Order: sequence, then C-alpha cells, then structure tokens
Amino acid sequence: MKYIYYPGCSLEGTAQEYNASTQAALQEMGAEFVELEDWTCCGASAAEATSYLLSMVLAARNLALGEKMEVDGDFLIPCSACYLNLRRVEDHVKRDDTLLAKINEALEEEELHYNGGIKVRHFLDVVATDFDPEDIKLLVKKKLSGLKVALYYGCQALRPYSDFDDPQAPTCMEPLIQALGAQVHPWAMGAKCCGAALMTTKKDVALELTGAILEAAQGADCVVTVCPMCQMNLEAYQGSISHIRGKDVGISILYLPQLMGMAFGLSEGELKLGLNLAITREFRDKVETL
Repeated sequence: MKYIYYPGCSLEGTAQEYNASTQAALQEMGAEFVELEDWTCCGASAAEATSYLLSMVLAARNLALGEKMEVDGDFLIPCSACYLNLRRVEDHVKRDDTLLAKINEALEEEELHYNGGIKVRHFLDVVATDFDPEDIKLLVKKKLSGLKVALYYGCQALRPYSDFDDPQAPTCMEPLIQALGAQVHPWAMGAKCCGAALMTTKKDVALELTGAILEAAQGADCVVTVCPMCQMNLEAYQGSISHIRGKDVGISILYLPQLMGMAFGLSEGELKLGLNLAITREFRDKVETL
C-alpha cells in the first residue's frame, strides 16, 4: 500500500514524537509512503479568519503538489487539523466549480494545478481500514496484556467528515488496541471536545472540557490520541486541572502509533517517548513488567 505522507507543521514542531512514531509504525506494517515534496502550512485555523479563499488555496497547494508527484496512492495525514483543512478543500471543490477555478488561478503563480482527484485520508482511517487487525497482531513482539487504554478520537478526525467511523460513538481504534493485547477502557468521552484552541482564548472553558476527559479516564493506564492539539491539551494542563478539581487527574498520554510501536518492540528513542509531557512512572513500571 502506497501513500503520500503530509506531516504538517505541528509534526515538525511540538509533535515530533507523533511524526516519528507514525512513520515507524507504518514501516513496521509494511506501508510504502513518500513525504510530500515542498509541502507548506495548510493554513491551520488562522487562515480562514483572514480569507476563505486563502484557506482553500493554502491547503489546495499541497494537494496540487501531491497530484504532480504522480504517486499511485492516497494522501495520508496524521494531524487532525491538517486532515480537516485538506479534506474540506477536496469536498468543497467537488460542489463548486467556481471555487476550483479561483484556486487554480492563484496556483498559476507557481505553475501548479489542482484537479481534485487525490483522496485525503487521516492516519487513523488508514491503519483502521487498510490493515487487518489479525495481521497487526502478528507484528506484536511485546503483548500489552494488562494495560487498559482510553481511546480518544477528538473532533476533527471525524467531524464534519464521518468517512470511516461514527462521529458520535467511534469504535475504529478498538480492534487495533485489542490486537496489541491491551484492554479498552469503558467510557463515553472518546469523541468529546477537549476545547482545542480555546485553551488560548477561553482557558476556563477549555480546562473544564479537558478536565472532564481526564477525570473520566481515571482507572485507565493511559489515553491514546490522534491529534496534536488534543494531545497538548490533555498532557500539558494536568497540574492546573488537578488543582482546580481538588484531585489528581494525572495520567499518561500517548499518540496511538507510539502505543503500537511499543507493542511492535520499537525503542523509546524510535518513538520519541522522551518528548511526551505526561508519562507517569507507574505507567513505565507497568510496561516494563509486560
């Protein structure tokens, strides 16, 4: 299986561990992927506040570069925000020929052209859909028996585009976690919003939302995520939330491919576990005994 790999800005900055572990896990699973040549920012959440067309063109530029590479494969994106921005362009141009023409008029400055023919997919979609859990089970060198994992999907991977799972009650991570030998923590918070960028504008609201997720995760050994923004909110504010709530809500927070890589026998260095902000000693001790 071949893919065009778009890391996006966060995975080269605050989420380097997501980038490293995603690539390492994909390699272990035998996926073929090539990083998009000359990729640039997709516009994040700021571009549309300046210009809707700008937000479309920034994302479309990367898709046009992907089409130019002529790789026979889908566009694979680990970051949920990047996925949403590029998936939105794919969707909007199919319904608006005028928008596609305006995008291509802007892209002419770089002699690029976007046809709208490349499929945009989230990393979670790829690992949950393109790979059989039974095949993943064969790759496990360190069975994660005894670990209870809270599965956190967040918003942008599933809303508004529910291409591969139920956006209100997602389950696609469950077979993956079970293939690794771990248990799924029972809860109803997997698709609840963590507050996202409200942490910088309405911090009290975001702390309440993130706190509810962390509190519901108590009893699990760790939470796994597939979004750099969710990961940051869940791991960076545990001290503040514990103080506000008057109880310890600390818990280990890992990216899904990091947990997969641990089961595949990859080293902490390969998975960049040292960059995670919240991995408890209790979690490390439990993993060492497996």
